[in-house]
Amino acid sequence: MRVKICGLNIARDVQLCIDLKVNFLGFVFYKKSPRNINIKDLNKLTKFNRKNTSFVAVTVNPTNSFIKENLQGNFEYIQLHGTETRERIAEINKMGFKTIKAVKVKEEQDIYKYKEFDNADIILFDTPAMERSLEFPKNLITKLPVGKKYALAGSVSENNVTNISKLGVKFFDLSSSLENQLGYKDHLKIKNFIKKINELEN
Repeated sequence: MRVKICGLNIARDVQLCIDLKVNFLGFVFYKKSPRNINIKDLNKLTKFNRKNTSFVAVTVNPTNSFIKENLQGNFEYIQLHGTETRERIAEINKMGFKTIKAVKVKEEQDIYKYKEFDNADIILFDTPAMERSLEFPKNLITKLPVGKKYALAGSVSENNVTNISKLGVKFFDLSSSLENQLGYKDHLKIKNFIKKINELEN
């Protein structure tokens, strides 16, 4: 199983996640988000011994200049939540990044849009509201493609991950469910979730 924890903006949270061997850490570059990181904090948030953890820049239609000035050298992955096309994904891949393309799912037909982005390294199936905590419809989870390339976001938590994993999901993306206060991660919730994942794998 693979885990991505998103919306990190405090250095001690980053270090905890690395110590817990979280696979992916997401940093939001979206000014409308309460989890948006300040560019001037970028250095202290990304200059870690990452071990086996990959850093992900979460973006909406990033420009080449923004990527070169802020993301190059700091992130392995760029996550795309905008109107990016298959061709744009290819351009970003050529810049030396792996890509995660978010596919917003409201009804079953939305799921199959992922086929348009087969050159992305990871497909993230998400609820329509990027910054609101909405639960991914259970009746649609069984319709998702299965495999390490496909991640699920949408109110995944310690309380429901066991049942979701039984439906075939092996890659989980979390943010608000690991918070007690908007934008601030709860260390106990992070530890408990990773513990649950480790139990499911054994």
